[in-house]
Amino acid sequence: MNDWQLTTPVAAIVFNRPHTTAKVFEAIRQAKPPILFLIADGPRPDKPGEAEKCAAVREIVEKVDWDCQVYKNFSEVNLGCGKRPSTGIDWVFETVEEAIILEDDCLPHPSFFRYCQELLEHYRHSDRIMTICGLNVQFGNNPTDYSYYFSRYNHCWGWASWRRAWKYFDFDLKVWPEIREKNLLQDILQDSHAVKSWTHTFDIIRENKLDCWDFQWIFANWVHGGLAITPRENLIKYIGYTEDATHTTNELSQYNQLVTEVMEFPLKHPPFIIRHDKADRYTESTYFDYQPNLCKRINRKVRNILGLKLSQSW
Repeated sequence: MNDWQLTTPVAAIVFNRPHTTAKVFEAIRQAKPPILFLIADGPRPDKPGEAEKCAAVREIVEKVDWDCQVYKNFSEVNLGCGKRPSTGIDWVFETVEEAIILEDDCLPHPSFFRYCQELLEHYRHSDRIMTICGLNVQFGNNPTDYSYYFSRYNHCWGWASWRRAWKYFDFDLKVWPEIREKNLLQDILQDSHAVKSWTHTFDIIRENKLDCWDFQWIFANWVHGGLAITPRENLIKYIGYTEDATHTTNELSQYNQLVTEVMEFPLKHPPFIIRHDKADRYTESTYFDYQPNLCKRINRKVRNILGLKLSQSW
């Protein structure tokens, strides 16, 4: 890998956690992207000390000591963990055709960057592929003979995409009422339990009771027939399980124990584009049914938003 060079833009989404930001920024620094987008949310006025934390985070990510064109999109007001990432990503894809996206709690393996760059090029003109994911939550189950497989689930803990795909993102889920009325999720998921859980999720998003953007991105992929690429090896260590987190406060979660592995090159590409149904069923029954099901996971988010659980941070 010594003769390989990163040429793809990288976007870093940050907020108020200097300790995790420093680790993720160091990984970016080692990769040395030629273009770096910095997206930061502003502090909440009712959170003492948060302005200082946000300032410390911005100081970390502004220490670019390699040849790099830096773009900054720093909000002075708090937009929240739905609007701030999504508007920031809008800005990125208004500027460039493709990019690698990392949030401040998603620590990538060094091979993640090359993996994303090669697949961005390989599937650049393949409209069926909408997302390249760095996360694998199969825990060794459902292996593949290739470097990656195709999935309906576009995990956002370290990912990459193109302007051509992100144009379908709709924060407000405007088409959801028609999808719901015609029961089209059943055609997509073909599982009544999954349909019930995701219907609940999209309902509360439409009702503005859930401050998120990642579920809207999943929805965009589904309703436009898109697929995500999932690596054979997990390439992202999630370091955001902390007591002050918004959605990931359980440090004993099995997903807090995920380790990263090196992606071997050259990549071994599948000679087909067929969704790995068994892997997706495993993901639906474990990752999205965790704690112990999606409805409870979403309801926990809603409790946070309604102020029933006061600790909040990305």
